[in-house]
Amino acid sequence: MTNETTIRDNEVEVEELCNFQAIVQHLDLNKDSIKYTMSRPIINNTHHTDVVLDMKLYAILDMREIDQTLISYIWVYLSWKNEYTKWEPDQFCGIKQITIPTEYLWMPDITIEEMTERDKASPSPYLSIESGGLVEYRNDQVIVSTCKLHVYKFPFDVQRCNLSFKSIMHSDEEIKLQFNETNNTVTEWSRNVMQTQYEWLFINMSVTTKTVNEFDFNQLMIVYTITMKRRSVLYIANFLLPVFFFLVLDLASFLILDSGGEKLGFKITVLLAVTVMQLLLNEILPSSSDSIPLIAVYCIGVFALMLLSLLETILVMHLIEKDSPAQDNETDGNQSLVEYCEEKQDISNFHSCFRDMKKCSHCASVYDVSVDERPTVSTSINSRPPLTIKGCSCNLMKMFFPLEKVSDELRETRKTVTLHSINKKSGYWTNIVKHINRVFVIFYLTAVTVFLAIMILLWSSAEDE
Repeated sequence: MTNETTIRDNEVEVEELCNFQAIVQHLDLNKDSIKYTMSRPIINNTHHTDVVLDMKLYAILDMREIDQTLISYIWVYLSWKNEYTKWEPDQFCGIKQITIPTEYLWMPDITIEEMTERDKASPSPYLSIESGGLVEYRNDQVIVSTCKLHVYKFPFDVQRCNLSFKSIMHSDEEIKLQFNETNNTVTEWSRNVMQTQYEWLFINMSVTTKTVNEFDFNQLMIVYTITMKRRSVLYIANFLLPVFFFLVLDLASFLILDSGGEKLGFKITVLLAVTVMQLLLNEILPSSSDSIPLIAVYCIGVFALMLLSLLETILVMHLIEKDSPAQDNETDGNQSLVEYCEEKQDISNFHSCFRDMKKCSHCASVYDVSVDERPTVSTSINSRPPLTIKGCSCNLMKMFFPLEKVSDELRETRKTVTLHSINKKSGYWTNIVKHINRVFVIFYLTAVTVFLAIMILLWSSAEDE
């Protein structure tokens, strides 16, 4: 009975030693233990605490250009040495690692310098402790951090955002941050686990250390630099191409007749459409940019070209309106010419009448007609008037020669007026407008080609700020 009781007690003791609670009781871990939570877990305050930090990028959730902030989802691994949390695994059934709540032990006060909003994700509630005193902590965080954007090449830009880890209160003599992973390892691991990239394409991630002096003491900082490239396909389809199409429409408007207001109204409508696109662009780009983005130069250039085309159309329509009074005068001149021709025809008939009278006077000189005679004449249209005076031939001849001279002068005047009307028919300002349109179309095509070539060259070769 005694041996059985001893064996049973030994089994109970073994069961008690083969669990986490036994180790916690052995270490005397609790929330109120000043030994574990008060300060850095070192026995002699003569050396620093090495804190190893590794970060993995799990997702790029959003990039707010107008606020210049990056929203990312990261995994952070912390490990440090606690000199008070050690035990012999052989005494506890070979247990080498246990998990306890985070409030049981001291943790380094690591923060991200660029973080602007408190982490909305729930922090990890547990720590992992190894038998040799190594403490590990893993936490998943949604970080809203500042990122100075260089949008000069937008939407073909490449951005580099930093996440800088450092202690809030401790100097580098107390806490020394370190990292284990190389740049290639961090990049490959992040690329393999990357789930969401929003509109950004993850390129690589690098890690460096630097020393800063912010509170009159030096602090060691670990800086992770995330390099990513914007996916520009949607911006090309939704912004750059529509603006280019508006420019093509403005160029095609030269085929519209200058007479009337259709051409002018069309150009104004296209110009207003480009203005709306510029307003949309203003809602995307940050206002704190040091230089004008190329996409803004692109919009301003297109707007300037279309504005110049609109001014040319206004000038052309003004010249055409200026030529309209001349056309009206030409119409009045043609009407006067018609009236003159009708009058000239009457004069010609009158001249023909006098030629007949000349023949009649010759006949009257041959046949001596008395005053008392009244010859009977025909009432037809071509009958000549009766001659009652014997010497009428001389008087008729004296009247005929001046009238014939006037008739010749009127004939020459008619030719001069006709030639002047023919020369004036096309209009002076209309010919000027044709030359202006021809020269401006050549200039416009050249300017558009050179402008687009320069923009493509700048977008493809310009370096980020």
